[in-house]
Amino acid sequence: MIARLRGKPVARVGERLVLEVGGVGYALSVTPTASRLAERGEEVTLETYLHVREDALQLYGFAEPAERELFEHLLAVSGVGPKVALAIVSGSPPADLRRAIALDDTARFEAIPGIGRKTAQRVVLELKEKLGSVVASPETGPAPDLVARDALVELGYSVVDAERALAEVDPELPAEERVRLALRKAA
Repeated sequence: MIARLRGKPVARVGERLVLEVGGVGYALSVTPTASRLAERGEEVTLETYLHVREDALQLYGFAEPAERELFEHLLAVSGVGPKVALAIVSGSPPADLRRAIALDDTARFEAIPGIGRKTAQRVVLELKEKLGSVVASPETGPAPDLVARDALVELGYSVVDAERALAEVDPELPAEERVRLALRKAA
């Protein structure tokens, strides 16, 4: 298996990045964070995953080991192939996705193009135990930022727009105050 490549990005072919390593050009489907690393034109190191099918070998590139690890976990979910797994990993930082899984936040996954409700539910259900601890305990209820995001979604924001609006507000504030400030900034 090819686990890591270090080389110079030399071209883009469709949605793939060509990374030249020792005179050989490897075509990789990459996450946006890996793509941004490659935009500099300098030598980069990418974590990789080689997906083997009977009719093709596909190489996927990631900026950090956490992205690749989450990608591999997603491939184990029933009905999730490498393209869907790459779309999920490309949608948010790995820590945010792990947190969404721990909090049963299927809306986070449904907001990703190509991911429906059933796939989002399967991802959360099948990965919850594998990926560790829950961020919110039953005593404290859901995380305040999740409550604030859901409130903005109820007001007509998309999940992505709600998260973007809340990113500009102090995360230490109570959920109600965060929603109020996010709405004020948007107006």
